[in-house]
Amino acid sequence: MSKQQKERIDPYLELQWQKLLSKLEKIIGKRPQNIEAVLFLIGMRELGKGARHFSKEQKQDLMHIAVCRVLSKSGFYELEGVDAEGWPHWKLLKPLPKLDLLSQEALLKTHIIDYFHEEGIIENE
Repeated sequence: MSKQQKERIDPYLELQWQKLLSKLEKIIGKRPQNIEAVLFLIGMRELGKGARHFSKEQKQDLMHIAVCRVLSKSGFYELEGVDAEGWPHWKLLKPLPKLDLLSQEALLKTHIIDYFHEEGIIENE
């Protein structure tokens, strides 16, 4: 990461992200290594079928479910329904903003943190 990129990182957001990772580590016994791991956990939670073996494609689907779920609070997605196997399906309501990679990550982290607050998994400060 370049110096310029490091300067663009919001220190408050990063502190909240690290607190979330620590809380998840206490809950699941292992610290999530990246944003994809956290999205996978959210996807599993939203699917509601518990921990089990997922194929690579299913893991990608779980992360997609998570992205849709966390961004739904800002009106980007709406739950269309659940299929016969219990998998939720989302509809895009408005286009996602064109953002660079760091800004995309910040947007997702902010929404992920909000998700865990709303679900009562971490407390608001």
